[in-house]
Amino acid sequence: MTMRVFLLGGAALMLCVPAIAQDANIDGRVGRLEKEMRAVQRQVFPNGAGKTLEAEIQTPQAPKSTGSATTATADLLARVDALETQLVTLTGQVEQHDNNMRSMETRLKAMEAQFKAQSDAANAAAAPPPAVTPALTVVNEPDLKPATTPAASTTKPKPAPVVVVAKPSAARTAAVAAIEKPATGDVFEDGYTYGFRLWEAKFYPEAQTMLEDTLKKFPQHKRASYARNLLGRTWLDDKKPATAVKVFYENYKNEPRGDRAPDSLFFLGSALTDLGKAAEACEAFGELAKAYPDAASGRLAERIVAGKTRAKCK
Repeated sequence: MTMRVFLLGGAALMLCVPAIAQDANIDGRVGRLEKEMRAVQRQVFPNGAGKTLEAEIQTPQAPKSTGSATTATADLLARVDALETQLVTLTGQVEQHDNNMRSMETRLKAMEAQFKAQSDAANAAAAPPPAVTPALTVVNEPDLKPATTPAASTTKPKPAPVVVVAKPSAARTAAVAAIEKPATGDVFEDGYTYGFRLWEAKFYPEAQTMLEDTLKKFPQHKRASYARNLLGRTWLDDKKPATAVKVFYENYKNEPRGDRAPDSLFFLGSALTDLGKAAEACEAFGELAKAYPDAASGRLAERIVAGKTRAKCK
């Protein structure tokens, strides 16, 4: 039962209660709770999609027996008190989650800047130094012939290395073409399924291209969380963990209630471990346990244990 149904049920019950319910200012409290719950839902579900929180306080079936107005009011007040307590707890959890997200984002941005600096330094070291021609000064004196300019050196500077992107071999092109492309009429699902088949066959660059194109066309699709998580795995399996970190974190951050957000948080820890960032990896595994306790203790439990062991988490 959604929060809206809960509140409407409370409103309906108040109509049956005499003026004593209004004396308790229940209308004001319910209205305030409704506004605060909508604000919390906007934080939990930033992309909307019509999602709502399930109330932990379930509305009991109204008894058919006739009770006193005082008893009915007391029951309603108790339910509103319980709802207020639940809202305070939920708000605190959301604030803690936001703080953890900001902390992790700051550290990942610092890592990204570090990787970029290392890459720039490696590229600069590979490039040849520019040729420097010394300036020559010609001095003319009365009893001397003009100075002779030495012949220019015939040694040519080495050209900058040219990066050649190798074309796929005929065998690889044929193998990729042999993978069946689905044609169900659902463009997103066809793109995702074909990307999955390419990844499963270990054609990682081709899978990356297909999934990126699909997400570009359908960034808000209800199953976009699946596609982004799979895109991250193609980069991780392609031995490019730095790119995988960015993809996994964005999937978790931008759609925290997506179906594959817990998986992306786990693979984020795996990618960080591959990068030698054990402390950050352990932080990701810890956030997974706190943000998604059901997944952490259920379908991802064995993977988390293995991931923590590999990262040597304490």
